[in-house]
Amino acid sequence: MTPFVANLLLALVWLVITGGFSLANLIFGFILGAASLYLIREQVGAGGYFRRGRKVGSLILFLIYDLAVSAWRIAIVVMRPKMGLKPGVFLYRHKVGSEFEIALLSNLVGLTPGTLIFDISDDERTLFVHAFDCSDPDARRREIAEGFERRILELSR
Repeated sequence: MTPFVANLLLALVWLVITGGFSLANLIFGFILGAASLYLIREQVGAGGYFRRGRKVGSLILFLIYDLAVSAWRIAIVVMRPKMGLKPGVFLYRHKVGSEFEIALLSNLVGLTPGTLIFDISDDERTLFVHAFDCSDPDARRREIAEGFERRILELSR
């Protein structure tokens, strides 16, 4: 049994024991189950489960941070009397390998305000990205590589 399934079962047992079938109680039971598994992680071989959990948490926190920063940038640009924008398209050659990783990278980049993935090359190695402000495409490429792509690679490898 995988540690995640064991954690879910512990959360469901918590729901049955307390008799409170609510989302908040399920989340509390999941956290309580994770804490229990953490205490016996070496005996049940769940060390990788917690390392991966930290990496997923890091990716989610970075997404929230990037959403806030991108929204702030767009708000600043829109509030200026004269928008000095240079919208455009740039190509981003990614390093992720599987279809899931490509889809995750495309969706995360496309979620951030000011960017849109509108195509993937036939060999699935290049993303076509439309940027709200593409005055420095190399900086945009670096942001993607050092942000989402690095965290996706850490999570999957």
